[in-house]
Amino acid sequence: MPLYPSYETLQHTFGSPYPRRQPQSKPNASGPTPYQARLELYPAYSIVDDAKNKAHKLSAEAAKEFEAASQKAQKKTGHIELFSGKYYAACTFGGMLACGLTHAAVTPLDLVKVRRQVDSKLYKSNFQAWGHIFRTEGVRGIFTGWGPTLLGYSAQGAFKYGWYEYFKKTYSDLAGPEAAYKYKTALYLSASASAEFLADIALCPFEAVKVRMQASIPAQYKGTLDGFSKIAAAEGVSGLYKGLYPLWGRQIPYTMMKFASFETIVEMIYDRLPGKKQDYSKAAQTGVSFAGGYLAGILCAIVSHPADVMVSKLNAYRKAGEGFGAVTGRIYKDIGFMGLWNGLAVRIVMIGTLTGLQWMIYDYFKIFMGLPTTGGPPPPEQVKKE
Repeated sequence: MPLYPSYETLQHTFGSPYPRRQPQSKPNASGPTPYQARLELYPAYSIVDDAKNKAHKLSAEAAKEFEAASQKAQKKTGHIELFSGKYYAACTFGGMLACGLTHAAVTPLDLVKVRRQVDSKLYKSNFQAWGHIFRTEGVRGIFTGWGPTLLGYSAQGAFKYGWYEYFKKTYSDLAGPEAAYKYKTALYLSASASAEFLADIALCPFEAVKVRMQASIPAQYKGTLDGFSKIAAAEGVSGLYKGLYPLWGRQIPYTMMKFASFETIVEMIYDRLPGKKQDYSKAAQTGVSFAGGYLAGILCAIVSHPADVMVSKLNAYRKAGEGFGAVTGRIYKDIGFMGLWNGLAVRIVMIGTLTGLQWMIYDYFKIFMGLPTTGGPPPPEQVKKE
C-alpha cells in the first residue's frame, strides 16, 4: 500500500541490527543475563516436588488404612446410636486415650513445674532444670512420675469425657431444646463440673503419689504400687485423698473452662468458615478441634494455676493430722500471692498443648468409631425458622 512505509524503510529508520525472519543471536551469549533462570537450581525444585508428591502419596495411603481400620472396627462393634450405652462407652474409652497418653508424654514438663512450685529457687530455668536432672538422674529421672501420671489421668479422662457427654445430654433434655440452646454455655459449665467432680475421685490417689515422687529428690517411691502401699501404711487410705479438696478446686474450674470455652471457640470457628461443619474433611475437623483445644487450654491454665500450686505444696508439705484450712493458710503465708503464680509460663505451654492434643485425639477416635466430632449443638428447629 503506498500510504504505509515498507518494512525496509522502517528497519533502516529505527536501525534494527537483525535481518527479517532470521534467528537472532542472543546478546551476551557467553553468559546468563541477570534475569535468566539459574538452571543449576532446577534439581532443587525437582526434589521439593518429589517430596511433596511422596507426602501426598503417604497421606493418601494413611487415609485409606485409617478408613479400612475404621470400617473394620465399626463392623465389629455394630452401629453406635447417639446417646446410647455404646456411645457413652466409646466416649469413655476415647477420653481415656486422650488424657492418659498426653499427660504421660509431657511428664518432663510436669516434673519441672512441680519442683519449681514446691521450691522456686531450685532451678534457674526449665532448660537448666532438665540438664541438671539428666546429669544427676539420667533419662529415667526426667520421666519421674510417669507411671501414676499415665494411670491416674487415664482414669480421670475416662470419667471426665464419658460423664460429660452423659450430663450434657441429660441436662439438655431436662431444660428442653430451646432453653438448652439459649443457655448452652451454662449447660456446658454444669455438665463439665459434674463430670470433673467424679473424675477427681478417680484421679486423687494417683495424683498424691505422682506429686510426692516428683517433689522429692530422689523420688521417695519406686512406682505407683509402692507409693500406694507406703502412704496407706503411714497415713491410712485417707492419706491418698488428703489432696482431694484442692484438687477439686483446681480441676473443676479448669474443666469448666476447658469444655465451655472449647465448645464456644469451635462453634465460632465454624461460623466464620464458609460452608457447614459437615462440609469439611475429617482431617480438617480434627484440625479445628486442636486449634480450639489449644486456645481453651491457655484459658484453663490461667484460671486453675493458683489451685495447682496449692496441690503441689499441700501434697509435699502437709503434716500428719493437719487440717486443710491450717495447711492452706500456712502455705499462703510462706509464698504470698505472687507465689501462687510460680511456673505459670510452663503450665500455659503444657496445658495448651495437652488440651489441644486431647481434643484432637478424642475427636479422632470418635471419627474412627463413626461418630460426629464434638461441637456446640445446632439451634432447635423453632430458632432456625426465625
